[in-house]
Amino acid sequence: QVQLVESGGGLVQAGGSLTLSCAATGSMFRANAMGWYRQAPGKLRELVATINNGGSTNYSDSVKGRFTMSRDNAKNTVYLQMNSLKPEDTAVYYCNAEIRSFTQWGSRDYNIWGQGTQVTVSS
Repeated sequence: QVQLVESGGGLVQAGGSLTLSCAATGSMFRANAMGWYRQAPGKLRELVATINNGGSTNYSDSVKGRFTMSRDNAKNTVYLQMNSLKPEDTAVYYCNAEIRSFTQWGSRDYNIWGQGTQVTVSS
């Protein structure tokens, strides 16, 4: 069973930086597109950034130019470098992955979420 393990959240002052990590763990799988989402209190979960296998990224307008998503395919890990943080970036950040798992009977595609990591930006 593949799992996503997130780390790197915390408390930072406005204007500061944080880097989140998300590692896909398990065996006999490939992580395809991966993404970061966030959910602030009382709000819906929203897309922050995505990255495909080739490293092409897509960002929401609210973080474009401040956040950078990258991946290390050898480690099945993605990163979210967050700079110039604002109080409105405060949220629980979730990692998401499209997984292809391989068994003796073939392959299976499914989508999984991490447990979330809290990012708090103080003004």
